[in-house]
Amino acid sequence: MLRDRKSLLIVLAALTAIAGCAGPSLSTTGSVAAPPGVESRSGPKRVTVAIPGNPFVLNEAINDAGPGGIRGVPEVEKLINAGLVIRDGDGNLQPQLAETVPNLDYGTWRVLDGGRMETTWTIRQGAQWHDGTPVTTADLAFTLQAGQDKDLALLSYPGYKSIEGIDIVDDRTATVRWREPFIAADTLFSHEFALPMPRHLLEQPYLTDKSAFVSLPFWTTDYVGSGPFKLREFVRDSSMVVDAFDPYVLGRPKLDQLEVRFIQDPNALIASVLAGEVEVTLGRGFNLEQLTQAAGLWQSGKMEAKPGSWIAHYPQALTPNPAVLGDARFRRALLQAIDRQQLSDTLQEGRAPVADSLLEVGDPQYKEIESSIVRYAFDPRQAMAAIEDLGYAKGSDGFFTDSNGQRLTIESRTNVGDDLKEKLLLATADYWQRIGVGVSTVLVPRQQADDREYRATFPGFDLVRQPFDPQRLLSSEAAVPANHFNGKNRTRYMNPELDGYIDRYLTTIPHTERIQALAGMVHLISDQVVALGIFYAPEPMLIGNRLVNLEEPASPVAHATWNANQWDVR
Repeated sequence: MLRDRKSLLIVLAALTAIAGCAGPSLSTTGSVAAPPGVESRSGPKRVTVAIPGNPFVLNEAINDAGPGGIRGVPEVEKLINAGLVIRDGDGNLQPQLAETVPNLDYGTWRVLDGGRMETTWTIRQGAQWHDGTPVTTADLAFTLQAGQDKDLALLSYPGYKSIEGIDIVDDRTATVRWREPFIAADTLFSHEFALPMPRHLLEQPYLTDKSAFVSLPFWTTDYVGSGPFKLREFVRDSSMVVDAFDPYVLGRPKLDQLEVRFIQDPNALIASVLAGEVEVTLGRGFNLEQLTQAAGLWQSGKMEAKPGSWIAHYPQALTPNPAVLGDARFRRALLQAIDRQQLSDTLQEGRAPVADSLLEVGDPQYKEIESSIVRYAFDPRQAMAAIEDLGYAKGSDGFFTDSNGQRLTIESRTNVGDDLKEKLLLATADYWQRIGVGVSTVLVPRQQADDREYRATFPGFDLVRQPFDPQRLLSSEAAVPANHFNGKNRTRYMNPELDGYIDRYLTTIPHTERIQALAGMVHLISDQVVALGIFYAPEPMLIGNRLVNLEEPASPVAHATWNANQWDVR
């Protein structure tokens, strides 16, 4: 870790020295040239941003199908496509292509006898796709048809099972019928749940060859969305360029063009920022320590950080190897062996709260369920005693062995490309080895990370970042052969009691009863140590000083691109 940090500091220092020594370049006429990425006041307003991923697709439902996904895609998708609603910086739903968000008080969200529901959507007058075709309710109906089709490799939203059908009133108004209550019904047709797709461009390919649907050029070079920016160019392994979409229904963007560079190496990305080539970073997974160091040397901008999702070791629940990993007592011992506060202090400047619950500590509901969380303090002696109680004994080398003399060893893996996760992988392995548990660490290359079966059948632990999304732990979402390993439940933990809590939480409208279900859910998850939470890592981003109306959202569920049409430069 220390060597990596020194290397980064050397790079930053060298770039700062170069920037300080270099004077402004002059044109042949003697005028001062604009810095890279900056246009003159009389020219177009252009900004260059960078994401830490290399997208193979520009649609999150395809990107996230199966375990894992490319970082930066959710933010980029919001630039070029719009939903009926979108979350603002505080995490509240706001109308985007729709006139209003479905609401119980105004009759656009109705709870009927027997628990059925209806939500009515009206598309704004003038909403259109980037090719000039109006966005209509026929697009919404097609989106539901494709989204519910299990033959497509799209992310399967559990909310689909609650939808009974859709009734088209006219081109702009439709009513969705729900067979049961679903508390996130107002997120339908958004980036969170069934983002609208253009029927006039995708229906015929869908009907002709479903197997080729997710690999169509439409999802990259030929993308047609309805968002504030229109795709001009997509170059795999390099970058993409988007232009302001003049007829955007919420008003033409203030910026004329954005270049989005795909820079996976964190040192290269920071070097680009310090060299003036990049003004904004977008996407989760940036290392707080690295960006803090960079911000200290970057006089042209600042760093901001929002509350983040937890980083956790997810154990293999369906086919654990060794088998003792399936015993909650062993998982508790492994969690007690990790000094999580020390890891936060060392790797996150103490700004990452220890994660005892999947629900983020900054979530408005956290205080209401806090007493239901089972917590595990750092106690390596207690951890070793618990493992001994499971029938293991220390060998002469200090490592635990079973009754046959076989060393107790677990595999712990994570994907390459996330500096913080890579450091945590090694740090937690060191803690476990200190108490006598052997660890084999694996850094999964991107090529294998895209292999759903490989990702789902890990033997020990998979270290991931994951937002609060209880649907990811439903038994029906377990990645198994029957669904071609295309499930969001990466730990493959299947528990009917937990399913019941999650279902009640998702389908209960009264607040008190819903919180009771949430409390039961977090208690079971923490008591059984369904995942070993490390800490809630803040999500940092770098923002150039000349950017206006762009800031890191306060909510962990919001993205900075939610108001991209309002971004501007001084």
